[in-house]
Amino acid sequence: MTVHPITITGEPVLHRRAQPVEAFDDELRALIADMFETMDTANGVGLAAPQIGVGLRIFVYGMENDDDVPARGVLVNPTLVTSKVPGADPDPDEEAEGCLSVPGEAFPLKRAEWARVSGFDGDGAPVEFEATGWFARCMQHEYDHLDGKLYVDRLNAKHARRAKKATKNNGWGVPGLTWMPGVDPDPFGH
Repeated sequence: MTVHPITITGEPVLHRRAQPVEAFDDELRALIADMFETMDTANGVGLAAPQIGVGLRIFVYGMENDDDVPARGVLVNPTLVTSKVPGADPDPDEEAEGCLSVPGEAFPLKRAEWARVSGFDGDGAPVEFEATGWFARCMQHEYDHLDGKLYVDRLNAKHARRAKKATKNNGWGVPGLTWMPGVDPDPFGH
C-alpha cells in the first residue's frame, strides 16, 4: 500500500465530476487499499479518489456510527439520497466541518441529518445503507467530492467569505498544490 499526496483546493480534479469506475479488478482494489492507507495516515474519516488526483467515483470512510454500518468501508459508483437540509444557520460549535483538501481549516455547514447510500464495494458487490448524524455528514461530504464540490462551495455567504480569505492567505486555489500525510505536519494537529 502507498500513501499518496492529498490535493489541495484549486487542483482541477477536485472541481470536476469524477468518472464512473468501469472495471472491478486488481488495479481498483490496489487503489482502494492505497486510499485507506492515505486516509489513515492523514487521520481522516473519509477520502475520495479525486483527493489523491484520481478522477474516479470512489470514496473510502472510517467512522464509528450508530447506524449498524461497518465502521470502515468503500463505495464505488455511489448514489446518495438525503433528507431536506435545514434552512437555519449552522451552529459554529456543533456543525463545523473540515476537509483534507482544505487542510487545517474548518467552517460551519448545515447538512441533511439522514442519507441513504448505495453503490458497490471493491469487488462489485452491491452496498446499501442508511446513515444519520455525523455519519450522514461524512457520506454527503465524500459524495460531493465525486461531483466536483468541496464543502466550502456549500457555505453560507458569511462563512464563504472566510473560506475565500483562508484560501487566499494560504496561497491555495491554483493547480499543483498537495500535502503529504506522514511527512508534512498534520494540518489538523492530530
